[in-house]
Amino acid sequence: MKIKITGIGSYIPEKKISNADFSNHLFLNEDGTAFGYPNDVVINKFKGITGIEKRRYAEDHYSSSDLAFFASQKAIENAKIDPETIDYIIFAHNFGDVKKGAIQSDMIPSLATRVKHKLQIKNPKCVAYDILFGCPGWIEGVLQANAFIKSGMAKRCLVIGSETLSRVVDDHDRDSMIYSDGAGASIIEASDDESGLLSYESGTYAMDEANFLYFGKSYNPELDPDTRYIKMHGRKIYEFALNTVPAAMKNCLEKSGLGIDDVKKILIHQANEKMDEAIIHRFYKLHGKPVPKDIMPMSIHELGNSSVATVPTLFDLLIRNEIKDQTISKGDILLFASVGAGMNVNAFIYRY
Repeated sequence: MKIKITGIGSYIPEKKISNADFSNHLFLNEDGTAFGYPNDVVINKFKGITGIEKRRYAEDHYSSSDLAFFASQKAIENAKIDPETIDYIIFAHNFGDVKKGAIQSDMIPSLATRVKHKLQIKNPKCVAYDILFGCPGWIEGVLQANAFIKSGMAKRCLVIGSETLSRVVDDHDRDSMIYSDGAGASIIEASDDESGLLSYESGTYAMDEANFLYFGKSYNPELDPDTRYIKMHGRKIYEFALNTVPAAMKNCLEKSGLGIDDVKKILIHQANEKMDEAIIHRFYKLHGKPVPKDIMPMSIHELGNSSVATVPTLFDLLIRNEIKDQTISKGDILLFASVGAGMNVNAFIYRY
């Protein structure tokens, strides 16, 4: 038995934030000192490394669970199912619902429960819960759905990745320009044909790597040190990703019994353009092959890094032919992969 994605949907907020919108920010070093160069230099360097030109922020009156609800509606419509037949709602996020201007996250009730309520699903046997797995959360949710369905515990699951990172960034940290908001959702069911999930790989590295991403105080010493924001050791994450993600992808591919030339597209977490390109280059180098043209669809230039939402959103855009010069066909082999806080790494091979 295999599982497949029978419905996919995403919600991309309408609020566009360009790099120029950061031109008046007071960016500071970790010790609170000012940079020795103007913001246009900071922004140009940032674009050169990450590839990000724009990102999307949630409308002020929406929370992460709202974005997830919108994406879930689209996935349910795409799958043409009755939501009352969903057995599990698995919601991957990092910070819960954070209201605009608030300094606390809200996770009671769970965000999965909130989506179930918004969908007006009455069936009490539809179990709703959240998972915290960093940026690889949606992929991990798919793997959990796979386990539930194969074990006979479920026939149909709704797996969601949603985040509003714009609500937890330090405006004085230049890394704040990376993050964005969005949601992606998918319906997962048993496959009765050749399509579906073929193999997977997942792992957590929790020694020195555990705190590469963390919650820390603002770089502005005048602000409340007990108010926390998302922080990262960028260079350490970059090196970690290059040393672990290609190997995980290779192991996953080998488990599927397929070869490197069978892979048509790689849908990787939209974290950083240069890092993603380096991961793909190293992955193909492990196989002694050059990187094929157009193997890696990208959305980060326009949408930024929305954490758990990037991969399902990318898949939705790809299916709907909304990524320039990128198409997929029935039977194509796709490789999904992600890396993020934990540090967690995962991947799966999927026949479309």
